[in-house]
Amino acid sequence: MASGVLVMGSFVADVSFRAARLPAWGETLMGETFALGPGGKGSNQAVAAARAGAEVKMFSKLGNDAFGKLAHETWAADRIDASLVLESESATGAAAILIDAVKGENAIIVVPGACFTLNPGEVTAAAAVIGRAKVFLTQLELPLDAVERGLQIARAAGVVTILNPAPACPLPDWMIALADYLIPNESEAALLTELPVETVEDAERAANALIARGAGTVIVTLGAKGALLRTGGVTTMIPAFTAGALVETTGAGDAFCGAFAAGLAEGMEPVTAARFASAAAGISVTRAGTAPSMAGRGEIESLMKNDE
Repeated sequence: MASGVLVMGSFVADVSFRAARLPAWGETLMGETFALGPGGKGSNQAVAAARAGAEVKMFSKLGNDAFGKLAHETWAADRIDASLVLESESATGAAAILIDAVKGENAIIVVPGACFTLNPGEVTAAAAVIGRAKVFLTQLELPLDAVERGLQIARAAGVVTILNPAPACPLPDWMIALADYLIPNESEAALLTELPVETVEDAERAANALIARGAGTVIVTLGAKGALLRTGGVTTMIPAFTAGALVETTGAGDAFCGAFAAGLAEGMEPVTAARFASAAAGISVTRAGTAPSMAGRGEIESLMKNDE
């Protein structure tokens, strides 16, 4: 079993609406289904890592409200240690997720709420715990100065750092250089590099540009095309895994990041961990929701074995 993944990130309640297509501005559509459940990139990735076999600690901030209670229930169900989670006077955040039931695609608006009040001083106060982790995983649904401080502490302690630069926004070179592993998707890689990322060749050029800016290893996730891993001048294509019919892609990126962190914490080589993560993502897209779609360890191993 893996151990030692510390996830610093967001929790928001996902409010999902599924319809035959996405509405145009000013248009009202009758939807097919509605669901309220746990979400937020940090929380989703923590659940993915825990189900993939890791011992996980979650570091975030919540409001003292119903959505905050949902967060604690979610983490308890997957034995995620929430002892670092702080309470905020702000309300716990929420995400509106619009899902195209035909294509499985989605559009999302996130209001991060309480987790966006996490500050560098509070991160510094957790330095001892961060320093004992094997892998530190974070994203950009937190204030950038808090993300920077967490990466700095982890790096100084010799902890493996993973940055998932989502939601996409421009980042300075010094923040990119704090990431041992940088895991953007196509649109995030394009925004960070100002290069088109539409093909595998484009993804390799973007990865090279990010490494030139200081990233250790870059993994560009490419949806149905798999993922491109670039490190030490070597490119490895990680295949996508098919586990069944596509339902929605909302949780795929988080499934990949969480399972990849679990694999590294367990001692897997990066390419093996990326294959493990790709299988987890392949399972997630066959299920509705974000945290509920995350795959268990046995499911991931079974899919990988069947694909050999």
